[in-house]
Amino acid sequence: MKAIRFPRSAAEAWSILRPHHTPTPSCPMRAASSFVARPRRGGPARYLPPVIRPGTVTSSRAYSVSHRAKEAGSSPKPPPFAFAFDIDGVLLHVAKPIPGATKTLEYLQKHNIPFILLTNGGGKHETDRVADLSARLGVRLSTDNFIQSHTPFQELVDRGPDGEAGQGLRDKNILVTGSDAARCREIAERYGFRHVITPADILAAYPDIWPFDPLLAELYAATARPLPDHDHAPHHPPKIDAVFVFNDPRDWALDIQLITDLLLSRNGVLGTYSPRNGKGGAGAAGTDNHGWQRDGQPPLYFSNPDLLWSAAYAQPRLGQGAFQAALAGVWAEITGGAAALERTTIGKPSARTYAYAERALDAHRARALALGNEQLGKERVGKEKAELEPLRAVYMVGDNPASDIRGANEYASPAGTPWTSVLVRTGVWNPERGGDPAFRPAAIVDDVQGAVEWALRREGWGGMV
Repeated sequence: MKAIRFPRSAAEAWSILRPHHTPTPSCPMRAASSFVARPRRGGPARYLPPVIRPGTVTSSRAYSVSHRAKEAGSSPKPPPFAFAFDIDGVLLHVAKPIPGATKTLEYLQKHNIPFILLTNGGGKHETDRVADLSARLGVRLSTDNFIQSHTPFQELVDRGPDGEAGQGLRDKNILVTGSDAARCREIAERYGFRHVITPADILAAYPDIWPFDPLLAELYAATARPLPDHDHAPHHPPKIDAVFVFNDPRDWALDIQLITDLLLSRNGVLGTYSPRNGKGGAGAAGTDNHGWQRDGQPPLYFSNPDLLWSAAYAQPRLGQGAFQAALAGVWAEITGGAAALERTTIGKPSARTYAYAERALDAHRARALALGNEQLGKERVGKEKAELEPLRAVYMVGDNPASDIRGANEYASPAGTPWTSVLVRTGVWNPERGGDPAFRPAAIVDDVQGAVEWALRREGWGGMV
């Protein structure tokens, strides 16, 4: 299988939102090596060699600082290292805290050690999800240090896929889908997109587009809105300028049909068929793609590539990556295997998501330092950010080798900050089922508390959480 190449600079990280071919997601359980370090709680830290390959939250301030210290007028300077935590399988399992998770986050907040929550989950707006997480974990959290899979989609409201200002999709028609397309529409609108269409809207306007009984007929009927008119042809199908998969879709069949129709269309107009489909050549380095997706079709965005995720069932469940693989398989049949499905996939392990997370961490550290004085404003936060010692280490704690571990291992920070991966045994990865992880971490530990303790020893802090 052809490997995904990840951007190696901040500028190149922008370009990850350009349409490109992404290989079908692979199984995160594949074994890659027989050598794995397994430090246990309280035992000596062991290191692998370098890898070859909520309460109610109303404030937007970050809460990685002890409230008692803040009230006392002292705010310890954040250390030059930080943490990034996956959520499902690391902090929570089936919506319940994993033992040690709450204690660990409280320890980091007490000692003003910066951290962010970096998840491939989604389907709720960031404000709502943070409120829910704070309640479940019993720890006061903030949207300042929370990033879910579709959070970076916000940047496409005002910027193009290469980061160019003024080329965004704010006033364009976009199609969104996910586990609850109506909720995905609400999220997109809160991000700033003004013309958001769901599969229910299209099905209500054109019932013949799906000649079967809809699986979610009641839901579709209750959430459908009238379609906007085509700019140049009122009462005709609108032009769709981009397609976004926010999280794991439920009605795969309908969604695959509609997305395929748009990828075959002329200029993104439903019901049309591009005369260029299958008529071009391979082009220079395959750039012509035999005419497929070369006639103004909308770019296709996925918020994460996860084939599997940890849920209540004893074995991992299929995720958004499985839907992506199904769509890619259908596309291969339609094109006779002559053209790759061009799409953009963000979320972990993409470099764009890790670059976004690093920027959030930098801002979060500056706010944490400034929290000791309620009167500090944006100027002081900017000053503190400039004066802070650069991050010398970020520890990515995750349960999925194919996303958490791979992303940290392969990310090249523009600031030169190394990201160190730590794999926990409480989620997707299970050595009995999948053998050694496909992407090797710096350490494998029992749980999130063990991960933080391992990192603290490595940083010379010592002690137990």
